Amino acid sequence: MEEIVVSAPGKIILHGEHAVVYGKIALAAALNLRSYLKIKQKNDGQVTVNLPNIGINKTWKLSDLQQKISLPLCDPLKPFTVTDDQLSQLKQLGGINPDSNSTTDLAVIAFLYLYMCITACEGELCSVEVTVSSNLPVSAGLGSSAGYSVCLAASLLQIGGLIPPSNSLGKWSEQHLKLINDWAFQGEKIIHGNPSGIDNSISTYGGAIKFQGGKITPVEKMPKLRILLVNTKVPRSTKILVAGVRDKYNKYREVMEPILNSTECITVQCESVLSDIANNPTPESYNTLQDLIDINQHLLQAMGVSHPALEKIIRLTSQYNLHSKLTGAGGGGCSFTLIPPGTAEETIVAIKIELEKLGYDCWETSVGATGVCNEKRDAQLPTYLS
Repeated sequence: MEEIVVSAPGKIILHGEHAVVYGKIALAAALNLRSYLKIKQKNDGQVTVNLPNIGINKTWKLSDLQQKISLPLCDPLKPFTVTDDQLSQLKQLGGINPDSNSTTDLAVIAFLYLYMCITACEGELCSVEVTVSSNLPVSAGLGSSAGYSVCLAASLLQIGGLIPPSNSLGKWSEQHLKLINDWAFQGEKIIHGNPSGIDNSISTYGGAIKFQGGKITPVEKMPKLRILLVNTKVPRSTKILVAGVRDKYNKYREVMEPILNSTECITVQCESVLSDIANNPTPESYNTLQDLIDINQHLLQAMGVSHPALEKIIRLTSQYNLHSKLTGAGGGGCSFTLIPPGTAEETIVAIKIELEKLGYDCWETSVGATGVCNEKRDAQLPTYLS
């Protein structure tokens, strides 16, 4: 029986977090920590989804699903938002509390919805087993749910015969990538309610994007940058942090406007420098990136969205002449540290040891990663998929 393995990257915000709420430009990049999905066609009359990272393993009989919900749900070539009635039916099928808003539960619903919409175009479901594993931490603002949704869409569209297998480089045409992205966005809407579309777009297309006022634009030239990603594991509420910045803006508009404008200037200059690095990398270009990281972090501090755990990372890495900033909502969460070419390996090892002593999780990785792709049969996969 056919077996397909698909992977998709996570994301980080390089610059522009919080300012984007006020119509300024944000710059996001694909993070080369990936989600992986293996889908196997079967003939046992069942469908199984296994999500070991979040402790989910569920199996349904196809006959039960087809009796309890009217298929097809929609035209699989025209991605459609789940209705309230369908959501209630899917929660019942999934054995999930109708009032649940748990992202773990909603990940199961997203699977059922995409599976039923994409593979039942003629009213008949196919028997498959889906296993998803990720190198991305869950609920850390790094796009793990988008990577999951993108992998689901790409794999199910192939099983349903709606897109061909990817080419020899593991890629698809722009038309097929758009279909993957549009279906992934429907999965994200089930999990998050009202997402911006940034995360699934980055995970689909890779590289980097600009986001402003709801419009997403690819960054034409995005070099791969080596970074150290750090998760403080300090929980935070994006909603509360955004509200805190709004409160400052309402009280001190003449103070906050220049901060937000300066943040956008950093984003614009960063894009220009990234283009320079893609064409002709120089030490001066990396020095500029480091300066922009420092300035943006100070502006985020002024907005009130940093945290003592983040400041520890910034102080520690600065002792090794490396430069760090928070990424995402702040208030804890994650930071990234730029690792310029020529940085000694023993320096990175020493920093990681010190950060892990503080209880933080660290990953040495890169940004500007490839988007969704089919993995080759001899690819090195996470343990759960091997």
